[in-house]
Amino acid sequence: MSGHTYDHGHTLAGWVGVAVATVGGTVTGLGVISWRPGIWLGLAVTAAAVLTTWAMHLTGWGKPPGLRPVAERGLRVRDRAARAGHPDCLGCALAGRRVTPVRPAPRVPAARTDSPADRTGSPADRTGSPADLAS
Repeated sequence: MSGHTYDHGHTLAGWVGVAVATVGGTVTGLGVISWRPGIWLGLAVTAAAVLTTWAMHLTGWGKPPGLRPVAERGLRVRDRAARAGHPDCLGCALAGRRVTPVRPAPRVPAARTDSPADRTGSPADRTGSPADLAS
């Protein structure tokens, strides 16, 4: 686990969410086989696991997936950028933290000069008037 550079889910929020969901699944299972109120109680605990994980993610205990420096991979390392939101994160978007990923600016082609010294290639590659193409 520590040798991986891509550590999706290795966060305190992820582990707590899985633990609470496991308890919810166990209670739901008990409700199915013997204790009827356990079905609804277990489903409520499972829903609480989702909300707990989301809240912990928003407070910085859950990190976005992807490559991170070694110093930020620890389970007890809090994500300081969580308050602003993570790009392409559904949880942050649902909380109103809409962050758009940084995309490179579109390339603008350089202006073309019309001097004959700058022209290269065949006459078919050139643009301009027929008089310009003859030169």
